Amino acid sequence: MAGLALAAIGIVYGDIGTSPLYSLKTVFDPAHGLALTPANLTGIVSLIFWGLSLIVSFKYVTLVLRADNRGEGGIMALLALALGAVGRGRLHVALLLIGVFGASLFYGDSVITPAISVLSAVEGLEVATPAMQPYVVPLTIVILVGLYAVQSHGTAGIGRWFGPIMLLWFTVLAAMGIVNIAHHPGILVAVNPWHAVRFFIENRGTAFLALGAVVLAFTGAEALYADMGHFGRKPIRLAWSLVAFPALALNYLGQGGLLLARPEAIANPFFQQLGSWSIYPLVVLSTIATVIASQATISGTFSMTKEAIALGFLPRMRIVHTSEQEIGQIYIPSVNWLQLAAVLLAVVGFGSSEKLASAYGIAVTATMLATTILTYFVIRYRWRMNLLLCLAATGLFLAIDAAFFSANVLKILHGGWFPLLLGALLFTLMLTWRRGRQLVFDNLQKHAIPLDAFLESLFIAPPVRVPGTAVFLRGESDGVPHAMLHNLSHNKVVHERIVFLTVHIADTPFVGEEARLRITPLGHGCHQVDISFGFKDEPDIPGMLAACAGQGMDFDMMQTSFFIARQTVISTPGEGMAPWREHLFVAMQRNARDAADYYRIPTNRVIELGTQIEI
Repeated sequence: MAGLALAAIGIVYGDIGTSPLYSLKTVFDPAHGLALTPANLTGIVSLIFWGLSLIVSFKYVTLVLRADNRGEGGIMALLALALGAVGRGRLHVALLLIGVFGASLFYGDSVITPAISVLSAVEGLEVATPAMQPYVVPLTIVILVGLYAVQSHGTAGIGRWFGPIMLLWFTVLAAMGIVNIAHHPGILVAVNPWHAVRFFIENRGTAFLALGAVVLAFTGAEALYADMGHFGRKPIRLAWSLVAFPALALNYLGQGGLLLARPEAIANPFFQQLGSWSIYPLVVLSTIATVIASQATISGTFSMTKEAIALGFLPRMRIVHTSEQEIGQIYIPSVNWLQLAAVLLAVVGFGSSEKLASAYGIAVTATMLATTILTYFVIRYRWRMNLLLCLAATGLFLAIDAAFFSANVLKILHGGWFPLLLGALLFTLMLTWRRGRQLVFDNLQKHAIPLDAFLESLFIAPPVRVPGTAVFLRGESDGVPHAMLHNLSHNKVVHERIVFLTVHIADTPFVGEEARLRITPLGHGCHQVDISFGFKDEPDIPGMLAACAGQGMDFDMMQTSFFIARQTVISTPGEGMAPWREHLFVAMQRNARDAADYYRIPTNRVIELGTQIEI
């Protein structure tokens, strides 16, 4: 348990753990119009303290972590739970849109996190000497390019150091907070929630605007839920309660105490907590901490992309496994380099952590809002809990999330458009791919030939049978595979043994061994083999065919041929999607990784036969 909690400190809490670098200085940025007075400062620190308590401790650690999908978390796992609970209908469509939009904004968040974290750490050099200011952005770019360049090697070697380094980081946060609280104990009144309430009463409109910056202290809360499958519920809760929350609370209180005594330190309060002697060591430590936080975000993006592919929201992509021991450590080249390009655009385009902070909040708050809505439907329709209890459990958090999201909507013109644009692009791609797949499925169904009737007629006067096994990939409810029809049409033969192979993707993360494989004899040497994978399982067809030996069916790969239909999708006028969406789907389909490669089928045993499908 201690080992898992230490690992969770390194991976789960990197993002929220580096928020003290920029949160307070952003709240009191002159652009927000909030004066740095003792009353306002106490109110903001009180807001942050109680926000950490309510949003992170109660919403995520206490409530949302209970909504696990066979031990897995994250908005994709939560979406699968919610959709499975409400059944088909308008509610299903509405939740699908909410979940996909929340997942899309996660990608926008995953671009801003590395940019703002590393940039804010390197900005500490400006505090040491203003002469370093021109070098902040170039140094940030070098660090980020280096970080993304090593992704293909995985984190198996250095991952074991993440926990100890982040534990040191949180220890330093707590120590700096204690030092400044000891010098300025008056800040401890911020623990009283009345100061947060009074702040709203006295400031009203300005206080509402300040919420858009206060939420920066809670960025990374989604990682608690998303990484549950890696560490488990208890280690994540233990790490938060014993390490992350106390350290963050102490540091924010400490920064508040420092600013009570020295308001001029607002330019960058984090790096001035211990005096000028500590700036360079803090820059080094904070840079390492932000790189670790960025690594966790990048790895999370890879994991979510893999889940989205399995659930049918994105086309198949090349996935590289970077560890022989850890199944979850993957690398997706196309996602890696596209994300780096977006991160560099953010760093160069915004140029400072203050400007990036305006872009940050809206993606985070929208994802948090989507999580709260989906959680309600899970506990109401899946767990069958009392309506009043469900409303009480999620109503408060819905109001808080809505307030934070509304405050951040006002920042759209000041940078909030950037993650929204990224999210909108991903949202469009996901829904277009899912809708396009449905259109292809409908077309295949329209022209499907029932398999049982076809086999019965085929073997009345059977064609020549040749030695070996033919495996035909077949959709979940398809008729006769197109590849078989083409093979009969051109080659006029069938193999001694014919296997129709169907891959099912469950709405659970993993499928147990007992439910993973089913073989159904169809007569005349034909068999239907159904293989089930969870959306986090590794799809490995050769491995599953080897497991068929346990049910009396042996496969010799040198005597087995895999027949796959390569679909060429053609956009046609009429029903379906808008022409531009159909052309987008066609382009995505052409660039998708082929099924043989994705399912690890040996390329020298694959025979592809083309077929055209109109949508």
